[in-house]
Amino acid sequence: MGNNMEERLLHDSKEVEESDLKVKVFEESKKIWKVALPSVLARLSAFGSVIVTQSFIGHISSLDLAAYALVQTLSVRFVNGILIGMSSATETLCGQAYGAKQYHMMGVYLQRSWIVDFITLTILLPIFIFGTQIFKLLGEQTDIAEAAGTISYWFIPFVYNYVFSLTIQMYLQAQQKNKIVGFLSIAQFIIHIPLSWLFVNVFGWGVGGALAAITLSSWFVVLGELIYVFGGWCPHTWQGFTMAAFKDILPVVKLSISSGLMVCLELWYNAVLVLLAGYMKDAEVAISAFSICLNINIWEFMISLGLLGAACVRVANELGRGDAKAVRFSIKVLLSTSVLIGLFFFVMCLIFGRKVGYLFTNEEDVVDAVADLSTLLSISILLNSIYPIISGVAVGAGLQVKVAYINLICYYFIGIPIGIVLGYVAQLQVKGIWIGMICGLFTQTSALIYMIWRTNWDEEVTSQEIISFTNIAT
Repeated sequence: MGNNMEERLLHDSKEVEESDLKVKVFEESKKIWKVALPSVLARLSAFGSVIVTQSFIGHISSLDLAAYALVQTLSVRFVNGILIGMSSATETLCGQAYGAKQYHMMGVYLQRSWIVDFITLTILLPIFIFGTQIFKLLGEQTDIAEAAGTISYWFIPFVYNYVFSLTIQMYLQAQQKNKIVGFLSIAQFIIHIPLSWLFVNVFGWGVGGALAAITLSSWFVVLGELIYVFGGWCPHTWQGFTMAAFKDILPVVKLSISSGLMVCLELWYNAVLVLLAGYMKDAEVAISAFSICLNINIWEFMISLGLLGAACVRVANELGRGDAKAVRFSIKVLLSTSVLIGLFFFVMCLIFGRKVGYLFTNEEDVVDAVADLSTLLSISILLNSIYPIISGVAVGAGLQVKVAYINLICYYFIGIPIGIVLGYVAQLQVKGIWIGMICGLFTQTSALIYMIWRTNWDEEVTSQEIISFTNIAT
């Protein structure tokens, strides 16, 4: 009788613990997705437009597909990396101003970032104006370089949208008004598909029509964001244009450069790999297939980037509250969520890997090359579901410098050299380059996991409390 009573009590307490765990996971997931969902939707929609454009161009010709891949992956990503880095100062300054309740300064910082980014992009325009000459200088095939030069001109009006879209998103996120960005990005993606079909298939404008469509749809988001900011939805932080925006620009430039250096190194990693693919025997097929798989990989990676932002916020919040146990629990929920999403897309790639190429081209050589890379693509997607979360946790804990060194070593001293050896020496061609990329990702993921595993979160909480006390005292 006594034993039965004891067993029942143990059973009941176990059910209560399981119930409490489910509630805690549900509550933590709500907090995570409240931060992550707008960012995920915005990133998926924005990069989805790039994928749609690639698909339309791929069905025009394989030469134009390879040329588009070069410009989008090398030129646009190079410039985008610099502008994201320069814009990251906006996030820091606006976040600090919002926390200090200096709301009027947020509008001033936004205008300063427009000035800095506009001047920076204008200085970088020769990358697009002399596209053909640059690609020939880099050793790309003449026909691909010339086609890429023509496409480069079309991208000039497109890249100027980054001056406003990147900075406004960070400005709105600092005051927790980034839902509008998600809605506008979804609307852009919905508009972009029929617009591309109209320009390419109905009007017959070819490559120019596809690029005109992505330019118009991207500026639709900027226009919507400007209407939101100027229309009175940010009354405390936007108080009109001011000459104060032209003052103290140099400190903003310095902060922008220091904030963006490691961002550029990470974004340029894939660009270097596409450049290497251009030196293969059949460069047109190699570039096309590699860029298709790479863009699919990056598209899924947009989900992880949204969760990365949530990891930064959740870890920083719980450290600020002094709750080390909550930090560890949040990390577990974040990782579990991201890995489950990664496993889903891992399986989808394995199942549909041999068919996905037809979404982008009718060229059988390119489709076969994409199918040959599908297994490696699925492995990359799985790794993509782990290391961004760990990176976000590290950034939230203020460990950015360590992450930057890990990224630099794993990408540029491990991934790229292995890719070169396997691709050219071992004659594995584009598959060898991708294996090198996976080696870089795997070592990076392992190093980050080890770093987080070794982190004493109780000590991190104590250090955060000391920093907070010091700030209050000063």
